[in-house]
Amino acid sequence: MNVKERIEKLRNLMRERNIEAYIVPSSDPHQSEYVAEHYTARAFISGFTGSAGTAVITLKEAGLWTDGRYFLQAENELKGTGVTLFRMGESGVPTIEAFLRDSLSKGSKVGFDGKVISVDYFRSLKNVLDSKDFSYAINEDLINEVWSDRPEKPTTEVILHDIKYTGKSREEKLSEVVSEMKAVGADYYVISGLDDIAWLFNIRGRDVECNPLTIAYAVVTENKNYLFIDDRKVSSEVKEELEKANVELRPYDSIVNFVANITEGTVLVDPSKTNTWVYDAIKVKTVEAMDITTRLKAVKNEVEIKNVRNAMVRDGAAMVKFINWIKKTIKTRTITEIEAADKLEAFRREGDNFYDLSFTTISAYKENAAVVHYHPTKTSFGTIKPESFYLIDSGAQYLDGTTDITRTLAMGQLTEEEKKDYTLVLKGMINLASQRFLYGTTGSNLDILARIPLWNAGMDYKHGTGHGIGFFLNVHEGPHRIAMVPNTVKLEKGMIMSDEPGVYKAGKHGIRIENLVTAQEDEKTEYGGQFMKFETLTLCPIDLEPIDVSLLTPEEKAWLNNYHKTVFGKLSSNLKGEDLEFLKLATREI
Repeated sequence: MNVKERIEKLRNLMRERNIEAYIVPSSDPHQSEYVAEHYTARAFISGFTGSAGTAVITLKEAGLWTDGRYFLQAENELKGTGVTLFRMGESGVPTIEAFLRDSLSKGSKVGFDGKVISVDYFRSLKNVLDSKDFSYAINEDLINEVWSDRPEKPTTEVILHDIKYTGKSREEKLSEVVSEMKAVGADYYVISGLDDIAWLFNIRGRDVECNPLTIAYAVVTENKNYLFIDDRKVSSEVKEELEKANVELRPYDSIVNFVANITEGTVLVDPSKTNTWVYDAIKVKTVEAMDITTRLKAVKNEVEIKNVRNAMVRDGAAMVKFINWIKKTIKTRTITEIEAADKLEAFRREGDNFYDLSFTTISAYKENAAVVHYHPTKTSFGTIKPESFYLIDSGAQYLDGTTDITRTLAMGQLTEEEKKDYTLVLKGMINLASQRFLYGTTGSNLDILARIPLWNAGMDYKHGTGHGIGFFLNVHEGPHRIAMVPNTVKLEKGMIMSDEPGVYKAGKHGIRIENLVTAQEDEKTEYGGQFMKFETLTLCPIDLEPIDVSLLTPEEKAWLNNYHKTVFGKLSSNLKGEDLEFLKLATREI
């Protein structure tokens, strides 16, 4: 079936059950950003494959809501499907709630699969639409009835993550969590986030592409801990280690019966991550707050930071080999975007502790790079030629850390516009990386630093400047971020985040330069208090060819020269021959 046929089959089911609108989000039962193929319902019903967006199907209309990162991609993928693109955040574009309010008559029924809708989202929806007296069918997985060849839920093997990498045992982490539970008066703590569970129990898996996660729920109590998981994924060795930490395995779907049978005490849940299916089963008092584990894992300990530094050396060496290869090869022949992405992955796989990529590589030449989350496919890809820019945004999962790096590379002759845009992006990246800030600062306080050079030139980018990074976990991790959207989370020592401003000009080029940084303590002054600074973790040359040096301040030149001196010092012993010679040239002073 094509998208139109799928939507019509869905509408037939909606008519049978008197449902006037059906909501299909991007999430799985754990509110994950990236999901296993089994849970790609929104992509199935709409044809849009980006990682963020929501489809709404009524008996007469079909819409897809997504943000500025995906406008161009969605526009291309929705052609001919009959699905209308709603560009979130743009003037005159209705929200999903406004669309439903205006499209449906009073008393209509709205349906969705409660396993993939969070408590927060459902409450927000109901509050906005309260005046319409809508009813809600909250456990209707209609997509499952339409999707005849739906992939099975994954059952990849669970692995243990060694304490030499994590710095803390699962027993220590559980003890911290129980202490915080007591502080808020909770007797049970229901955890739905897959990365939270992986971090807490020091386990990893391959259930989600590029995310080393295993699909599970967890419940923590003072005396016993429960992991709700398909036991086919758990070896006897893993089970034995978990039992040492007083962890009992239960069937995955039995989570609902478990919480429904809690007859006394108080249950702690995060309503942004807990789905309505689980939440509605809880009959006792609840305490609602951000997951304890989310706050704890965001602050990396000294062992984790040391491990990440080591991973960056290997990752940087792979990047240098790749950049040398593509710069040299493009002089003699063209290269496809897929070939380039595969080549970088091959270099990374040569390094110790490599586990997987951390996301699908964004390998984008010229105008393709203007699509923020573009990535080539076997049926649609560009060819890199010896001119203009090539952007590569990629990362890896190593046992000792997660990486995410973007470099925009000159493939040949550049226009003055391209050079200027590149230099302004670089200035923004340096401004943020070099800024000292007072403890208590949030990411939203700092976001403007990366945008000022672009704003002064009348340009902006429609994404955040930085996201948190997991430790051998999700490449996008909260609760901290650097973005214009207000954020109340203070930047703490040990938090890792990206610094990635960009410029995107449809039909021309896309430019982004990204390093990972970690917040560290700086000096404490008499009249200011505790100051913080960023340590740049990423180790890879920034292409010097496109820079208009006249646009850089002396301080910016000094930062770039010092950074390249560090890059050479850290990477040179891991490279040899032509790669080492290239590194010397790529890190020369300007």
